[in-house]
Amino acid sequence: MRIVLEIPGEHVKTTVFSWNQKYLIKLEMAMYEQTYKVSEFDVAGDEDIRKLVEDETFKAEYIERFRQMHVGLHEALQRTEN
Repeated sequence: MRIVLEIPGEHVKTTVFSWNQKYLIKLEMAMYEQTYKVSEFDVAGDEDIRKLVEDETFKAEYIERFRQMHVGLHEALQRTEN
């Protein structure tokens, strides 16, 4: 596995790996992570991956998923407190 691209962001760090004929797009925000696998055959190269990650609609969706992850974990922790 090799790092193809790193995109630092104000809130989300993006690292793109190449592995086994796939791109792995790893998004990190605080203590949460999301990973997407994209076949190398579905994109033309590194620049297409950058465009995908920086797409405003996709960005809004993964930011919302991070929010949902935070809320879900927080609520689960509250339910399991003794």
